[in-house]
Amino acid sequence: MRKIVVTIMIVALAAVVAFAANGKDVVVPAKISKSDMTGSIFERENMIRTEHESGNVTLDVTTLLSSDKKFASGMYKSGKSYFEATDPYGVDEFMYFIEGSVTLTSSDGSVQTINAGEAVTLPKEWTGIWDTDGYTKIWVIYSEDGSGL
Repeated sequence: MRKIVVTIMIVALAAVVAFAANGKDVVVPAKISKSDMTGSIFERENMIRTEHESGNVTLDVTTLLSSDKKFASGMYKSGKSYFEATDPYGVDEFMYFIEGSVTLTSSDGSVQTINAGEAVTLPKEWTGIWDTDGYTKIWVIYSEDGSGL
């Protein structure tokens, strides 16, 4: 009996190792840890650093891209920037600010400042002015057709 139990355990362990080795079949939650939120996430290999014409540098890490490419999440860090969105924003985006702030002036003239510890959701139809001295945020984006992700 003991030999059978040991054999079953060895076979089960081999199956787990074989399954784990084939990572494409493993689906795990996308976690952003406390350490990630303090900046270590920007040390990941998939971090994208962009230097803009204005001199602003942005760091972006995607933590999840859904299989249908319509939903994504991650973290983003930006220095001072200003832009006017005259065309609709294009994606529905939820943002939680960890550091810094952003002032959003909608096309109707209404102004909202979102500070660290606060969140905002921009609808894909939003137009207006984005003005910041810099920030770090967690972002979640939905795009019905998968564009913009």
